[in-house]
Amino acid sequence: MAENPNNLEESVSGIAHTAQLVSAQLTRAAIFLVVKLKPGLENCTTVRSFCADLSGLVRSVEFRDIDGQLSCIMGVGSEAWDNLFGSQPRPKELHAFKEFHAANRHAPATPGDLLFHIRAVRMDLCFELTAQIMERLASAVEPVDEVQAFRYFDDRDLIGFVDGTENPRGQAVLEAALIGDEDPAFANGSYVIVQKYLHNMAGWNSLPVEQQERIIGRK
Repeated sequence: MAENPNNLEESVSGIAHTAQLVSAQLTRAAIFLVVKLKPGLENCTTVRSFCADLSGLVRSVEFRDIDGQLSCIMGVGSEAWDNLFGSQPRPKELHAFKEFHAANRHAPATPGDLLFHIRAVRMDLCFELTAQIMERLASAVEPVDEVQAFRYFDDRDLIGFVDGTENPRGQAVLEAALIGDEDPAFANGSYVIVQKYLHNMAGWNSLPVEQQERIIGRK
């Protein structure tokens, strides 16, 4: 999916781009929402109108707690991009995810046209924005997947390790995540691939810590 740096109204009219907060700081709560666009021109019209209003919707919820660090990134899938934007310029590297197998590992290609990455310091802010997004889009989309995320105790994930320790920081984040001069029409946009891992927690918890560390590759 491509995280379009513009709302749709701006991209059609040629007004200056406004980047989304792709590099927003980590928060203690998040929701990943994936929806599929229903067929029909009227549904595309509904989504295009929503794109132009999304930033205002975020501000209206954010105002309930200005210290809540609420943000929302909207990503558009390859097929949905064509349906929504037609002959408008297309991100050079945007394409549908290709399913692949490697030994006993399988990465399926699951359906999804729009991705919303919603995060804040409080889950109620994420929940409220999700509810308002779905209220606006309910007639035009079908929900595919929703994952609610939270910080676990001392910032560890559910398998007991601190994740993301090697993620870039500061200016390096922008250099790693944002489109640059290689695609000027979409500069400051980004791409996203979403993966979901299912853990056998009973099996994992039965392993000694030393073996867990060898599997993860660090202490």
